[in-house]
Amino acid sequence: MNSVLTVKDLVAGFGRKRVLDGLDLSLQDGTVTVLLGQNGAGKSTLLRVLLGVVRPSAGTVRVFGQDPLLSHRAVLQRVGYVPDVPDCYPWMTARDLFAFLRPQYPTWNDGVCAELCERLAVPLRTKVKAMSRGQGMKTMLVAALAPEPELLLLDEPFAGLDPLVREEVLHGVLDALRAGERTVLCATHELDIAARIADRIAVLQGGRVVKHGTLAEVLGEDEPVAAPRGLQRVLAEVAS
Repeated sequence: MNSVLTVKDLVAGFGRKRVLDGLDLSLQDGTVTVLLGQNGAGKSTLLRVLLGVVRPSAGTVRVFGQDPLLSHRAVLQRVGYVPDVPDCYPWMTARDLFAFLRPQYPTWNDGVCAELCERLAVPLRTKVKAMSRGQGMKTMLVAALAPEPELLLLDEPFAGLDPLVREEVLHGVLDALRAGERTVLCATHELDIAARIADRIAVLQGGRVVKHGTLAEVLGEDEPVAAPRGLQRVLAEVAS
């Protein structure tokens, strides 16, 4: 398998605050990896480094073999990103957003966009600022998947959603994974999400990936986990 993403000795932060401190991570083509960590652990910072939005202080980052800072546009055209909050202009409707993004992605697929909008009941004429959190996250998911990206980055897409909408968004992600081979990195603090979608788990703690493997390997169990435990307990076990 080829490495879609490789991070070595990554250091990044804001001002004097070091958020990521010597982080190493590698993702193989076609795998779904969940980046598991508490709020504030640096999950969002890592994703923004991968997108070339945050400049690291040290270390190397390669996405499809390219530096996301030096080859920003080339990398972004192959990556789908779902932020933790909608990051488009608040006056935009979903239809405005898709029209804005379409010419920027050579692989944009109008059929995929229309199908996902119908399946997820995305309100096309509602301004983003008037959408519920669930509607906003579904709009961002469609925007990320319509270009049929090779790498999908998800930043806490399920946080703060009511149970019904959470399942709708999760099924949208699961359907996208079943539709074809795609490498996924999903940042979350929810272990039950990891249990449902992940091939591998990378536990982020103290600015580093402290454990990386299957869910059973990370938890130190021989059999698959039927009832995932709380994140606090998992982090305590990993640290011990």
